Amino acid sequence: MGKKIVFITGGSSGIGKATGMYLKSKGYKVYGTTREPSKYPNFSHFELVQLNVTDANSIVKAVEHVIAKEGRIDVLVNNAGVGITGPVEETPITEINNAFNVNLNGPIRVANAVMPHMRAANYGLIINITSIAGYMGLPYRGIYSATKGALNIVTEAMRMELKEFGIQMTSLAPGDFATNISAGRYHAPILETSPYTNYEKSLRLINEHVSSAADPILVAQKIYHIINTKKVKVHYRVGDFTQRFSLILKRLLPDKLYERLLLNHYKL
Repeated sequence: MGKKIVFITGGSSGIGKATGMYLKSKGYKVYGTTREPSKYPNFSHFELVQLNVTDANSIVKAVEHVIAKEGRIDVLVNNAGVGITGPVEETPITEINNAFNVNLNGPIRVANAVMPHMRAANYGLIINITSIAGYMGLPYRGIYSATKGALNIVTEAMRMELKEFGIQMTSLAPGDFATNISAGRYHAPILETSPYTNYEKSLRLINEHVSSAADPILVAQKIYHIINTKKVKVHYRVGDFTQRFSLILKRLLPDKLYERLLLNHYKL
């Protein structure tokens, strides 16, 4: 087969860029995507292809571009996504819809475009990047948690549907990593008249967690491990001990006790 062909959405920065660079250093042929390649004229780590996960035509064009050059896509890393914070009550429905359109519908669209080619080869791996936040409802991040939780569930269903075609699918849930997600995240405005007086403090904490977080190369290394696993698991997680341990506590503790731990963590 030769070197594996890897297609990474959201490849121009953050986890996508780190993953592309790491996999290229391991001998893979990497294609990344971004909505506007013209913004990265000096990007030379791997080829960037124009793709917007909300635009079906751009997805088809990007996939066909790689197929025309390589004849196949072996691994899809559905990484592109958006952040969103705010009290649910004060978050515009248009922004909620956009978050679901990017974080849930987007990966489905890209997978749907790639799957016929993988099915023809009776081989392929799709890794959906979700989030540890998708396993719990976090205060002022409820919509983000919901989009990633939904992608986790869709992954569980699709991997069973794809099994007969030789295509494997899994989700990888990172915790907080040092990326530029906060810069592109939608923040519900902090209103002086809002009854949610804790939102500003919580938003500051959320941004501090990201800015002081670990290097996204750890996610890249986890993706490399998954690619080299013969039979991938349903879900993977990567993050610091506290973040991963929080998922164990979520399973073991009564709901109200776990809720109290979250309230204490976010100083609410």
